Amino acid sequence: MMDEIRSAVNVLATTGSVVEVRALADGVTHSGYFDDHEALARAVEALDADPSVAGIYVTLNTVNPALLARRANRIKMRLSRKDATTADADIVRRRWFPVDIDPVRPSGVSSTDAEHDAALAAAERIAAYLAEQGFPSPVRADSGNGAHLLYRVDLENDDVATALVKGALATLDALFSNEAVTVDTANHNAARIWKLYGTLSRKGDNTPERPHRRAKVLAVPDDVRMVPREYLQHLAALLPREEPPERKRTNGNGPGIDLAAWLLDHGIAVRSTRPYQGGTLYVLDECPFSSAHKDGAFAIQFANGAVFAGCHHASCGGGAQRWPELREMYEPKRTRAPVKKVEEIPPPPPVLIEDEHQARAVEILKSGDPLAFLLDTFNKSHVGDRTVAECLIMSVASQSVANTKGLHVAISGNSGKGKSHACTTMLNLIPESHRMTGTVSNKALYYADDLRPGTVILFDDTSLSDDLQEVLKSATSSFHEPIEHRTVTADRQLRVCSIPERCVWWLAKVENPGDDQVMNRMLTVWIDDSAEQDRRVLEHLKETEAGACRRGDDPDVLTCRALWSVLKQQRIFVRIPFARRIGFSNVANRRNPAMLFDLIKCHAALRFLQREGKETGDEVRIEAARQDFDAAARLYAAINQEGGGQDSKMTRNEAAALATIARMGWETFTVRMLQQATGLSYHQVRRILQGYTTRGTVYCGLLEKCPALAVVDATVIDESTGTTVRRHESHFQFDAERYREWTAQLAVWLEDEDEGGEDDSPPSSGGSCDTRNPCCKGERKHSCKEIEEGESPQGGKISRNGDDTAKIDAGGPGSFAAKSGSHSSPDPVPLEGYLDPVQKQEVPCGSRPAANEKIERANLSSNCKNYGISKIPHTKSVCAPICAPLCNTGATAANGVRPLSGVLDPRTFARVKVELGRCDVCGVAKAVYRSREAQAKICEGCYSRLVREGNARVGVR
Repeated sequence: MMDEIRSAVNVLATTGSVVEVRALADGVTHSGYFDDHEALARAVEALDADPSVAGIYVTLNTVNPALLARRANRIKMRLSRKDATTADADIVRRRWFPVDIDPVRPSGVSSTDAEHDAALAAAERIAAYLAEQGFPSPVRADSGNGAHLLYRVDLENDDVATALVKGALATLDALFSNEAVTVDTANHNAARIWKLYGTLSRKGDNTPERPHRRAKVLAVPDDVRMVPREYLQHLAALLPREEPPERKRTNGNGPGIDLAAWLLDHGIAVRSTRPYQGGTLYVLDECPFSSAHKDGAFAIQFANGAVFAGCHHASCGGGAQRWPELREMYEPKRTRAPVKKVEEIPPPPPVLIEDEHQARAVEILKSGDPLAFLLDTFNKSHVGDRTVAECLIMSVASQSVANTKGLHVAISGNSGKGKSHACTTMLNLIPESHRMTGTVSNKALYYADDLRPGTVILFDDTSLSDDLQEVLKSATSSFHEPIEHRTVTADRQLRVCSIPERCVWWLAKVENPGDDQVMNRMLTVWIDDSAEQDRRVLEHLKETEAGACRRGDDPDVLTCRALWSVLKQQRIFVRIPFARRIGFSNVANRRNPAMLFDLIKCHAALRFLQREGKETGDEVRIEAARQDFDAAARLYAAINQEGGGQDSKMTRNEAAALATIARMGWETFTVRMLQQATGLSYHQVRRILQGYTTRGTVYCGLLEKCPALAVVDATVIDESTGTTVRRHESHFQFDAERYREWTAQLAVWLEDEDEGGEDDSPPSSGGSCDTRNPCCKGERKHSCKEIEEGESPQGGKISRNGDDTAKIDAGGPGSFAAKSGSHSSPDPVPLEGYLDPVQKQEVPCGSRPAANEKIERANLSSNCKNYGISKIPHTKSVCAPICAPLCNTGATAANGVRPLSGVLDPRTFARVKVELGRCDVCGVAKAVYRSREAQAKICEGCYSRLVREGNARVGVR
């Protein structure tokens, strides 16, 4: 190793010249100056053995010899602030023109083998190009993570030389940087330090995929010749540094040319694009000016609309302006008489194909199922949660739809259940240039120069400040326009900063954001945190760990990125020709119908190459199809029922708590009663009901969200110990009918094109039917029941939909949700005990059975007599009749008996008021629930345990 270091120093510096060695370690810097290169090699060898040293560097250019006295032929460890290192002013003369090619990768990590090879290959292309320009052979080197080219120069250290080197590097950067590698343009300063060959590069941890490598010299010419200054000047001048004036069009040909559209229209393939001088530089795939070579051609459109085109090869003008010639080659003569053509709807614009991944992406967009491909690729890394993934996909697709307000996504769920992993997995499918994650201060986004239009911004378990919430609101109301922020600089000058247009926001939090106005603007979806999902994740983890180690990105991931890159180049206007025929069961929240329309447009946009399109300016106009409506309606139903709280804005635990209350048949309950039924902690239940405040953010509870809940302060008298004890307690009142109205399923449907009108009804779901629909009289007739109406034993009149009301769920035993986390409207819990013989009447069943119900509550005092409760006036405790059964010894004994999980289905039980005898499970407590299907009767405690176990299976924690 010492011989390699010595050889490298002899290549980089002349004998006896002063060189600074600088080592970067964990937060500290070690440095020394050497004119004894043998001593330098020994000192560096010792430094390189220190695992805390990330990299060792030397100065490239000639250093002022006086600096040797700072640390003469020795290394000082841990420099202090007063210890100076080499500055630009300390360089006597420039000795090297350095070209550093780095692979694109996350910061702070080493490169993969594929990334490393890509940098070395790019270095060979740059060396070949510069050789064509007359440059001599360079020193070729491996930096450990990328590639180096060193060209010998002899330049003064002044501003002119700095601008010259900077311009030459900028040209190479514009020509050869792409999505895989970049030419570092920061190496123009004279005091730049350079990797010392023969030493180890330690960026991040040493892993098999991203190993630490030793930098080394690959090739040194026998005669290291000097690059003439004129060659550097020619290289720096190849691309125009200033915007050429845009010619005024006086020939009546309309506004200036959109270069991107012009290249597309004329079938000129583009290898890559990149920002340049406020405009865009297009590197052409093939040179249109000569068949002798393929590379070297480029075109630039500046911010003022001016266009510059040319080729860097000397045989093609050496970078001279050839845009007029290019136009003459592809455009018809302007003097020709116009020929009338029959107006036809043109096909969608051609899409440029850069590589195999983009070719595959285009093929999927043209003839495949883009949504299914994206979802399947997502599920390779993240198990399940396809509803979450589809919402995220629609959010990204909305950035390409010209007539949408954008779709932002809020994901909630219990901690550690995969919210972050789902978001980062989907982010990995998006081009790196269009994604951002991490924490930001209130105004940081306005000053982020690298934030591009169409960026996805992820806030992972981060609370949004009031300012950021206001920004998010603006992002929805002005989606296609930048969000501007005006401020005053230190010298009291007005400065206008902006967040680019078409940025979408993803929020992943245990709880939803506190601001209802924010939530109303977002797709609200739940992560699947059921026990079954936990098992699937574990199995997937086992398979992953047992599988073969894969290097580099999955080809499907690269194809997804290419697919989004193609889509992000388009602006698609989607017309919904059947919009007038779409019906909604609930339009109280005016933003929800707009979201459905946006979902339809996004589904259509994903298939824009499969639809007839018409170009209008810079937009492609297509029409949505029935297929798009069906897909959007399915997702809309999912986020309003089993997969999210789009309309109710509830979290999963909140929805489960309400469903539990409805299932238990409570009219009045306490926190402890709900705690026992759900299996949650007392603190969790109280926060679910009453909300809470943390770090200045207010999270409202069910009392504020659900109109079926109310609370009263009550005084409870307890004489069970022989001593009268009075205590204050919050008693919550539950209106089952109002709850069913509030959580009635949101339905959307497409009315028949011929019939239409008010007689059309939404397609039924979950086995429900509608008397207005002919199918209700036929194949679904068995779903409608006849009930009788009469007087209850307590004297209250009760009308119900019958014994066979629709079940809360058709899922597995013990579950109260059709899918994990379901909070779709639970149909009324059968209360057979409340019903007496009444006259028959036909009751239609539907998505909102509460509209057919009427309940008159019995007097609480009569309930007290039935339960044998004395000395508990109902005026002091409205909850006394309900609490007492849970407090008696029978219920306590029941808590010690565990029913067999899955044998009894709590959905089939109904609370009754007739005498049933003792519980079939524990044999101790009084049975108050009966199931005709299971031919069983159980007590309150056993039923609570059944419900609690069902809640645990679907992830209520």
